[in-house]
Amino acid sequence: MSTIRITKEFRFEAAHALRGYDGPCKSIHGHSYELSVTVTGTPVGDKESPKAGMVMDFGDLKKIIKKNIIDSVDHALILNKDYPVEDVQKIREVFCNIVWVDYQPTSENLLTDFSKRIIPLLPEGVKLFSLRLRETANSYAEWYASDNT
Repeated sequence: MSTIRITKEFRFEAAHALRGYDGPCKSIHGHSYELSVTVTGTPVGDKESPKAGMVMDFGDLKKIIKKNIIDSVDHALILNKDYPVEDVQKIREVFCNIVWVDYQPTSENLLTDFSKRIIPLLPEGVKLFSLRLRETANSYAEWYASDNT
């Protein structure tokens, strides 16, 4: 049986700021992110299975990504935990949905985080192949499993 890749796309709105950055992205700003999740595997060969011919049910992939990524970052402000306490207090006064992370919230680092969340949740025989996070119409970052082994 052939190895096949399937991709599911997601969209979410989020803001971030890059603490210590030397350009305009040091200020809080938002993006309409587009996340593409590609998994690979062999389609189910059991003709009696309700999943016959599928690498993975797109609906199951959607549930995993929505619950473990989209629901936490959609319409959130994503910030590095390293902000000084006085800044954190001011930010909390203005923003109600803040996601604090242990890294600079760049697209590259978000993809690394997302990959770590997704991999253990995939069904047996299905592997994360790649992630793409589009930040703007002409800018995106990609993560490939083959680059991270």
